[in-house]
Amino acid sequence: MLREFRTFIAQGNVLDLAVGVIIGAAFGKITTSLVEDIINPVLGLITGGVDFSQLKLVLKEAVGETPEVAIRYGNFLNIVIQFLIIAWVVFMIVKAANRFRLSSSLQKE
Repeated sequence: MLREFRTFIAQGNVLDLAVGVIIGAAFGKITTSLVEDIINPVLGLITGGVDFSQLKLVLKEAVGETPEVAIRYGNFLNIVIQFLIIAWVVFMIVKAANRFRLSSSLQKE
């Protein structure tokens, strides 16, 4: 059983997946910083100082020790922006990889 597990781990696909997950996590942090530290301040400046991360619809005000109940749609907007940036970068990487494969296969012929 241990030998089978070692063989499974040593396969290229598993190692590639592990590297992809680690790089993806790091890229997620970069994207979060890009949205929160660069894009949101610019959007806030354009919209008159609105901080998107603080936008919310309060359903019930805080009472005493009970916290407010709110829909934090500003945070949702930040996450949507992050997703769009990541999706765009992945699209560009796939597009470049496809172009590279196509040019490589044409050179072999």
